[in-house]
Amino acid sequence: MTVNTQSVAERPDPRAFGLPVVEQAQIPAELRSLVARVHDLIDAVANTEADADTLAEAASTVEGLTDGLNVARRQIGTMVQRDLQSGDTEFGTITNIVAGDTNPAAPPLLLERTPEGLRGEVTLNTVYQGPPGLVHGGWIAALLDQAVGSVSAVETAPGLTANLNVDYRRPTPLFTPLEVTSWVERVEGRKVFVAGRIRAHGEVTAEATALMIQVSVPGTQEG
Repeated sequence: MTVNTQSVAERPDPRAFGLPVVEQAQIPAELRSLVARVHDLIDAVANTEADADTLAEAASTVEGLTDGLNVARRQIGTMVQRDLQSGDTEFGTITNIVAGDTNPAAPPLLLERTPEGLRGEVTLNTVYQGPPGLVHGGWIAALLDQAVGSVSAVETAPGLTANLNVDYRRPTPLFTPLEVTSWVERVEGRKVFVAGRIRAHGEVTAEATALMIQVSVPGTQEG
């Protein structure tokens, strides 16, 4: 059962911690297109068997592009503000490795509010491979960590993972839509006990329980 103990207005704003915030709608379409193309490039590089000349030319091209993009970089810790379909607001680091809007290595995992908590779907290619044809266990844990952390933030308040326990029930396949769900089980002061699951073809492949510790806003008294 989901436990909602705080209204949206009571959740801390990242600006209170001195972090810059970018609204999701402010991310340029050109940057989103670039992120998508580089996402494809990562997959292509990981799987290519192109000849040496093609590889050398590609490396030189990428080096030049990298130098051009590095002339202006975001501040470390920059956050993105996302407006969910449910009307809720979520904050996350813009370069998050699992769900970052501007991180080409991210799958990414898009989670939406449900009556039970959060739900999303993601399909992973060989960039996320562990055993042949299967998702790496570390990425399974990362997806679940993101899901339980996000539901804690949306249902109560943002926090940090204090403990994460993952049970791998069966192999998680690549190139298959994965359903990721998460929910809050109970709240005890700043402690938020959460859980999540990954399903493939309707079957649970992994599930997790976690303890999140809510962050305290500067200038406020901890509960």
